[in-house]
Amino acid sequence: MSRLEQRFAQLKTEGRAALVTFITAGDPGYDTSLQVLKGLPAAGADVIELGMPFTDPMADGVAIQLATLRALDAGQTLQKTLQMVSEFRVNDQTTPIVLMGYYNPIHRFGVEAFVAQAKEAGVDGLIIVDLPPEHDAELATPAQASGIDFIRLTTPTTDDARLSRVLERSSGFVYYVSVAGVTGAGSATTEHVTEAIARLRRHTSLPISVGFGIRTPEQAAAIARLADGVVVGSAFVDKIATAESPEKAIDGVLTLCAALAEGVRNARIG
Repeated sequence: MSRLEQRFAQLKTEGRAALVTFITAGDPGYDTSLQVLKGLPAAGADVIELGMPFTDPMADGVAIQLATLRALDAGQTLQKTLQMVSEFRVNDQTTPIVLMGYYNPIHRFGVEAFVAQAKEAGVDGLIIVDLPPEHDAELATPAQASGIDFIRLTTPTTDDARLSRVLERSSGFVYYVSVAGVTGAGSATTEHVTEAIARLRRHTSLPISVGFGIRTPEQAAAIARLADGVVVGSAFVDKIATAESPEKAIDGVLTLCAALAEGVRNARIG
């Protein structure tokens, strides 16, 4: 059983959803980013998505685009992102880490080398936003053969025929993008999310995590009553962007994480 499967199974027995947190690797610099990464589990993160900076982040909103630029300007590379996971794993063998990003840097790195090093570093899953199921042979197949889950995105515009294709070889969990568009662009109604999750459950038994547009403990709690996971990203990135110092960036992210975690944990009480 993979770390992701173990974590979602554990939370199911606890009767609560997972808080899935996203940060961009290397934002605003390697050391600060690593300290944030290491601090997230104690602040309540159940699963961590780590963005792989790329020069053309087309699916990301302005906040994450700027985070990517800050990371690249500070010298972040795919190799350093894998190194960051390795350093995290020295003291944490239980929190799942999912790398999220685009195929181009992996293709340039070399798929075989990337999969081998990602596995060795302790990566548990991949979300590659621009690699559809038709291209499974390029990365999904070798990743899954190495025990790395390949997580698919679904959206409100994914029809039933396409949904079956998208979910056919997904593993780990399903990431439902609750607002069609770029990250951080507004939030979805609970009615819409309820209907969407019911539809997804007809197609898959995988845990369903909902993200895009969730910024407050109240919003996180509302989604946690419906889904298996609540994904928050842009809100953390904003804390880093507006912080006056690296120390305040770390404190801002971890304080927000703790508040969101409390919302998620209390969502199904009563």
